[in-house]
Amino acid sequence: MSTTIADDGRMPTYVAFLRAINLGANRKFAKDDIRRAVEAAGFTEVETHINTGNVRFTTPMRSRAKIEAQLEAAFAEDRGFDVPTMVFTTAEVAGIAAEAATLGDEDPELARHYIYFLKDELPAATVSQVEGLASDAGRMVVRGRVAHALLGPAYQAGQVDPLNAAKLLGVTTSRNRTVVSAIAEKWC
Repeated sequence: MSTTIADDGRMPTYVAFLRAINLGANRKFAKDDIRRAVEAAGFTEVETHINTGNVRFTTPMRSRAKIEAQLEAAFAEDRGFDVPTMVFTTAEVAGIAAEAATLGDEDPELARHYIYFLKDELPAATVSQVEGLASDAGRMVVRGRVAHALLGPAYQAGQVDPLNAAKLLGVTTSRNRTVVSAIAEKWC
């Protein structure tokens, strides 16, 4: 992904989704601490949204991989554990939220809609395999670095990965559609 400084002179704005924080006693990373670590790493206009690892910031950096690496290094130094981080532009997040709304409108019977943010885009064969996991519990739709878990009425609340897709997705973190919509509305 390559971005440039906006026509009006503003720096590009990104949203980072952090994986596996605030789980158990040893992976605590409160949103105020996240904001502080991101600012200390040199990013500006930093904001967080709820305490699940969602952070918005600006930077003149253009490489998604370099941004992720810089954030992950800052988080590891601050916390003492790895925090895989997936970065998207605000335009990408707006598109993801719009796609989620379309998918939800196409299937009003959904019990749950989770959005997986992928570290890397999947090869075409893996996309086919993931999308082929459809069952009574639901189906997966993959779009670039995002996978939508569309879980139907047969989904049992509390089931983790009812479609057995997680092992195929690589490094990810997920949010429910409500959270992604709120982030898009707030920051995009």
